[in-house]
Amino acid sequence: MASPAISTGSWKRGDKVAPFTSEKDKTEEPTPHRLREARRKGQVFRSVELVSAANLLTVLLALLLLGSWMLKEFEALFSTIYEHLGTVQRGGFQAGEILLRGAGGYLTIMAPFFGTAVVAGVAINLLQVGFNASGSRLSPQLERINPLQGLKRIFSQRALFELAKAIMKLVIVGMVTFYYVRGRLPEALALLNREAVHSAALIWKVMGGLGLRVGLLYLALALLDYLFQRREHWKSLRMTRREVKEELKHLEGDPLIRSRIRERQRLLAQQRMLEELPTADLVITNPTAIAVALRYRAETDQAPRVVAMGAGVLARKIRELAQEHRIALVENRAVAQLLWKNAAVGEEIPVELYQAVAEILALVYRMKEQKRGGGGGAGL
Repeated sequence: MASPAISTGSWKRGDKVAPFTSEKDKTEEPTPHRLREARRKGQVFRSVELVSAANLLTVLLALLLLGSWMLKEFEALFSTIYEHLGTVQRGGFQAGEILLRGAGGYLTIMAPFFGTAVVAGVAINLLQVGFNASGSRLSPQLERINPLQGLKRIFSQRALFELAKAIMKLVIVGMVTFYYVRGRLPEALALLNREAVHSAALIWKVMGGLGLRVGLLYLALALLDYLFQRREHWKSLRMTRREVKEELKHLEGDPLIRSRIRERQRLLAQQRMLEELPTADLVITNPTAIAVALRYRAETDQAPRVVAMGAGVLARKIRELAQEHRIALVENRAVAQLLWKNAAVGEEIPVELYQAVAEILALVYRMKEQKRGGGGGAGL
């Protein structure tokens, strides 16, 4: 039986194919760069329920504090409108003027509540995400009109959570309202034969107590929603190991190029070091594995300074240049090993080596005095 033909299209050997990744593959925590990019694109977690709960509670608090003032202001506004209606002459009724006066008075009275809601909403948003202006969310996104993507959003975990949250809010608010109002029914029945002002006071008390209870429950649900939104946002930003490697490669460059750059920098440092070697006073050796060149200038240095240092091939090069420039070579395995481990090129030697190096320098200076006028490097 003939095997089915497989069409490869325009694929060629060496082409990179993006691997399929699932949520299970995203095992790495988001990197700081990933978090910054997400924030720049407007991908931040924010609980709308928390904003709504804050608005509800702050407006309710303002209403409880300013309720008596608001009632007096409305009474004065209605009295003014009724007085104006009584003074209107027949045929001269101007509804527009009365409407404007009523609307202006209403907005003046309600301004503190509107302002409280706006301030609370802005404050909660700033506390959640800070100030983050991004226009990427305003750009057209074709996936938003994709039917398949729409179905995925409808039956996603987030959509199920939103449905459960809405049902929970409806049930909880309904139960709280029912039991609270039922507990106030005896007080309401006792007001049947009393003046309307007493009924208004009871209604105000019941509405305030009910609003406070519903607001606090709504705040508790909003905190749960906040935790869920933060968890989902963090999960959406998690990365696969491949994505972490690609990001690191993008930010720091190709590893091969970085290694070449480091090698070039190392060679340049060695070249500069060898160029400084002729200024050294002596070279301490191990005798063949390590070579450390030292220089001491009493007028500028507090202690001998390392001019060059190397092991293996570099140590041999240092010894050759020392002989070429007639610099004393001193074999001292212990001092050479300590300098190799504890000293650095361009820096002064460690304090604990002052005495040992001073003795070697004194020996070199005495040998130079004895051989003054002679030629060739000195091997001690």
